[in-house]
Amino acid sequence: ISVSVSTEGSGSFGIADYAVFVLMLVVSAGIGVYYAWMDRSSGEFLTGGRTLTALPVSMSLTASIMSSVTLMSNPAEVYQYGAIFGLIGIAYTLSIVITSEIFLPVFYRLGITSIYEYLEQRFNKAARLYGTVTFIIQTVSKVYY
Repeated sequence: ISVSVSTEGSGSFGIADYAVFVLMLVVSAGIGVYYAWMDRSSGEFLTGGRTLTALPVSMSLTASIMSSVTLMSNPAEVYQYGAIFGLIGIAYTLSIVITSEIFLPVFYRLGITSIYEYLEQRFNKAARLYGTVTFIIQTVSKVYY
C-alpha cells in the first residue's frame, strides 16, 4: 500500500483549517456572550465568585504570566548567559511571595480585581489611565535581544 502525501500548499490554510479556526472563534465568543447574559458582574467573573481553590487560581496565573515567547526564549537565554539566568527564578519567587503576602490581602479586603482599580480608588481616574497606558506601552515596546 502506497500513500502519497502532497506537500504542495503546506503552510497555508485550507478550507478545513478556516472552518476549525472560525468554529473556535464562534465558540469562544459564544462563551463570552452566554456569561454576559447570565448577569454576572465583572468582579464576580474575574474572581470566580471568590469560591475557587488554590489550584485553578495558580494555573490561571501561570497561564497569564507564561507566554510562547517566554517558553521559546528561555532555553536560548540559558545557552547564551549560562546559570546566571537562574537569578530570574529567584527574583520571580521573591516577587510572588511579597505580592501574595502584602498586596493581595489588601486587594481582597477592598474587593477589587486589578491594580488599576486600586489606582482609581486611591488616587483618581487620571492615575488609573496613566498606569494603564504606561503598561500598554511597556508591553508593546518590549525588545527581545
